[in-house]
Amino acid sequence: MTLADRVRQAVGAVSDPELRRPIGDLDMLREITVDGEHARVGIALTIVGCPAADRIESDVRRAAESVAGIAEVTVDVGVMTPSERKTLTEKLRDGRPARQMPFVPDSLTRVILVSSGKGGVGKSTVTANLAVALSAQGLAVGLVDADVHGFSIPGLLGIPAGTQPTRIDDLMLPPVAHGVKTISIGMFLRDGEAVVAWRGPMLHRTVQQFLTDVFFGDLDVLLIDMPPGTGDIAISIGQILPHAEVLVVTTPQAAASDVAIRSGLVARQTGQRVIGVVENMAAFTLADGTVVDLFGTGGGAEVAAALSESSAGADPIPPVPLLASIPLSPALRAGGDSGMPVVLGDPSDAAARAIRALADTLAHQGRGLTGKSLPMSLS
Repeated sequence: MTLADRVRQAVGAVSDPELRRPIGDLDMLREITVDGEHARVGIALTIVGCPAADRIESDVRRAAESVAGIAEVTVDVGVMTPSERKTLTEKLRDGRPARQMPFVPDSLTRVILVSSGKGGVGKSTVTANLAVALSAQGLAVGLVDADVHGFSIPGLLGIPAGTQPTRIDDLMLPPVAHGVKTISIGMFLRDGEAVVAWRGPMLHRTVQQFLTDVFFGDLDVLLIDMPPGTGDIAISIGQILPHAEVLVVTTPQAAASDVAIRSGLVARQTGQRVIGVVENMAAFTLADGTVVDLFGTGGGAEVAAALSESSAGADPIPPVPLLASIPLSPALRAGGDSGMPVVLGDPSDAAARAIRALADTLAHQGRGLTGKSLPMSLS
């Protein structure tokens, strides 16, 4: 292997931070020459103004300099031609036609909807922290903020205002925060702008576009932060993803748990499976051992019991467990305000421990293979 070949090998292993694949596999390398100890490396970025350009150039330079015998590196940065971008997008889709949703029933990506009966129960905060906790376990995680009128996921994950997906022709590459690929309507609005006049058809198209045009790549888990209640988006996602699993979030108080039961029942009517209940803002313990239950007790267990009872019948469904009880936590709230999820910012906090335990349960929880094509044949 020549010195130039070794440089090509080292540089080709550099990962594109948005596509999460080696640039050698993405055909982003151009001519590489070596003159003495000087290497000249050509690369082609996907688009003009690529937001990851500086990082890619820096990583390429560092990779080339790591090769024994190279003391100086020049990086020539260009841009792919339209035909090259078309070839790239076809490769990324792995043969899937444009505008076709990859999260079909036989997909190996587990789709989990996080829902609640009413707003204000901390559903989005739980979703954001759960996504980060799953990613920290080494899973490839995507997050769709489907709460179009009350989007908060970008802020909870610390994604700076004004951040938008990168577009490669008709593909959108979602921003990545704390290892989680994330998309939200908030990334397409001007600062302070609200979504006020959108109704059924427009909401349906928005959610559908998030699931078809956004390139998440190979995911282990796709979390969808649902809007509270059982409105237009819940109905649309029920039609688009009838095979999805549902996690119901409630607080201990009856006002939240009563409507949370309804959200679980509606999800089940579309064919979705309720896999568990999460009780948020549960009792917490003070330093002197005093237990404070600001929102009462037992709401999560009541929701789980009610959804389990409703699953009995001629075609019984597995009981619905209470998967987690997350205590009310100032650190959890502060992490949401700062954009540093508590599972990373204060991992010893009781709420962080509860969410990590929930992530561990979901990561090791079995799922049915009904409707999924397995890569095997009988001979």
